[in-house]
Amino acid sequence: MLTTMIAIMVVLLLLNFPMMIPLIVAPLIVAFIFFPNLNPNLLMDQLLTGIESPVLLCVPLFIFAADIMTSGKTSNRLLDFIGAFVGHIRGGYAVTTSAACTLFGAISGSTQATVVAIGRPMRERLLKVGYKDSSAMALIINSSDVALLVPPSIGMIIYALAAGQGVSVGDLFIAGIIPGIIVFLSFSIYSYFYARIRKIPQAERVRWKDRFAFLRKAILPLGFPILVVGGIYTGTFTPVEAAGISVLYAFVLEVVIYRSIHLKEIPKIALSTGLVTSAVFVLVAGGQVFTWVLGYARIPQQITEAVLGTDPSAIYVLIMVSIFFFIGCMFVDPIVVILVLTPIFVPAAVDADINLIHLGIIITFQAALGSATPPFGVDIFTASAVFNKPYWEVIKGTPPFIIMLLIIGVLLIFIPELSLMLLPD
Repeated sequence: MLTTMIAIMVVLLLLNFPMMIPLIVAPLIVAFIFFPNLNPNLLMDQLLTGIESPVLLCVPLFIFAADIMTSGKTSNRLLDFIGAFVGHIRGGYAVTTSAACTLFGAISGSTQATVVAIGRPMRERLLKVGYKDSSAMALIINSSDVALLVPPSIGMIIYALAAGQGVSVGDLFIAGIIPGIIVFLSFSIYSYFYARIRKIPQAERVRWKDRFAFLRKAILPLGFPILVVGGIYTGTFTPVEAAGISVLYAFVLEVVIYRSIHLKEIPKIALSTGLVTSAVFVLVAGGQVFTWVLGYARIPQQITEAVLGTDPSAIYVLIMVSIFFFIGCMFVDPIVVILVLTPIFVPAAVDADINLIHLGIIITFQAALGSATPPFGVDIFTASAVFNKPYWEVIKGTPPFIIMLLIIGVLLIFIPELSLMLLPD
């Protein structure tokens, strides 16, 4: 049955159908073939059930807030601020890129939005000081992956929905902070030695007077992640309330204070948000049908028994999770992989006494890694389109970053405290 379902999906993908079609059509066809007496209304109910969760309200709101800030001046203010403080050190332009991607990821929650907002201006700066184009693009797409690790990560919201079990989106947001910082620091250290070996020139040191001027311009955008994380951490508001407040914050910032966006542009931005959100929601609905059919046929139990055995250790489960999600996200959009694979592995994780927040960080980390890894990582194609560069040039400089991320992934498996240390008792 699983083989038939996968075969149908592959055929539809080869026929150039968008991913949402195979995700919905394949389980429907399989259900009618293998379970002819199954009530079709059950499948239709699952489509609606998939998008009924209140936590999904976070998705359009965070995307809308990110779209407003991307259309405004937020990314340039962040770049100028970070560059003023670290641009003069060895590898400062690359460190600025990593830091800006981390901070903008904490605003957008989307790797692809970060590639667009930070990648465009920073690539030009990196090329001017002597970086190879392949190295600059590799740094941008891999640094952008931090957006899946730091709040408000869309991937974490989807994981919480797929995992069930009362997994807290707020706890996931907080747990992703340390891994996100580790990735940023690793890339910064690499950038320092890369610039030293390649003799990349340093920028002039910015005077403290000018630094404070850039800080004043960036202070309000920097307040965005503090507002979201701080509000959730202190219990002031829920993740959904934080998403609503983020929209208001972005609107006031770009329309009222900076006036970088005219009020008449908001409907156009909202339309763009609606299109992205509708695609995400269709994928979520399709993922619910897919996982329900799998569960009805007891395929998750068969897979876990075949792959994990009858009594796997926690480490073994996490290693298998990492392998499956990493490989899956190399070929398919991370949202789809999280929706399909999470329900398969959560029962085994519960049996192995794995903290589901820790599991969520492992899954979102592997999703981030896979999304920038050949052959079909989504960020690779985003960068290729944004920079108008061929596929092979985009991926040429990625191996060092992939190796660093693989090492960090191993650390997260064996040291769960890296994910859990900031969580309230």
